Amino acid sequence: MRKLIRYLFFGVLAASLAGAGFLWIVVLKSNVKADTARRIYLPSASTFNDLIDTLRSSGSLRNERTFLVTARLKSLGQSFKPGSYMIESRMSNNHIVNIIRSGKQVPGNVTLNNIRTLDELAGKIGKQIEADSASLSQFFADENNYSADGFTHATLISVFLPDTYQLYWNMDPKGFYRRMLREYKAFWNDERKDLAKAENLTPVDVSILASIIDEEVVKADERPRIAGVYLNRLRQGIPLQADPTVKFAVNDFNIRRVLDEHLETDSPYNTYKYRGLPPGPVRCPSKPAIDAVLNAEKHDYLYFVAKADFSGYHHFSRTLAEHNRYASAYRRELNRRRIYK
Repeated sequence: MRKLIRYLFFGVLAASLAGAGFLWIVVLKSNVKADTARRIYLPSASTFNDLIDTLRSSGSLRNERTFLVTARLKSLGQSFKPGSYMIESRMSNNHIVNIIRSGKQVPGNVTLNNIRTLDELAGKIGKQIEADSASLSQFFADENNYSADGFTHATLISVFLPDTYQLYWNMDPKGFYRRMLREYKAFWNDERKDLAKAENLTPVDVSILASIIDEEVVKADERPRIAGVYLNRLRQGIPLQADPTVKFAVNDFNIRRVLDEHLETDSPYNTYKYRGLPPGPVRCPSKPAIDAVLNAEKHDYLYFVAKADFSGYHHFSRTLAEHNRYASAYRRELNRRRIYK
């Protein structure tokens, strides 16, 4: 009887050790190559086979068979979540399965900058999240998707403030918009809203002016002064006569010299023809430009023109006669440099 008990004890012990060894080798032992850190992407329609193909093509796993065993033991095929995941050095099969099954994604950095139109925005973002440019453009084209938030197709671009954001890759167009809207609302706190109201402007009005300033300014320290010029002109009912709005109207942002033919363009964005603000921003307005409008310099300048030394700075004038002298000098320099368009 004692022998039988002893045999049973050692049998159970051996089975336990074998089980523990199996658990260690198959489930808990590192199965990712050393010094490996790769991001994998699992689109929304991915199957379990797609997941295995993705892991295989990433070259991350030491042993695909042990991963398959672990995945089946933990029913990964019935419960994994699409998205973007980091497969990091020395992860175990158990760790990989758990993050994919729980949807524990690692967000990626998405930078918005130098964007002038919604189509351009769709093109850039469509390369960085799962939603492609066509689906993003389609979302932007339908005002029903955002009119309840107070935006039109012309003003929607004001939502997308240039910055770097951490976004989950498997966002759809609506998810991307809602995330950016949250960032927009967080930026437009009560203090900024009060400053805009003091100037009799809405946040969208401020964004429109800021977008023009972003296109005008080379030297950041001039933002508040240029903002003051535009605000003075608005208060006095003087057309803004802002060259960036003309470039937007003719859809040519490479123009270095605005000509009379450009000024004749019949567009609500042509602020030489139409008083007041254009229908929407002429680019994604930057946060510094928005703050420059909200904290504009108080002065009585009504005009400005680039300096003829091409330093990036401007001459500011109170009278049209003074402005015309500076403008003539700048045109002469354009001619001397053979800049005709």
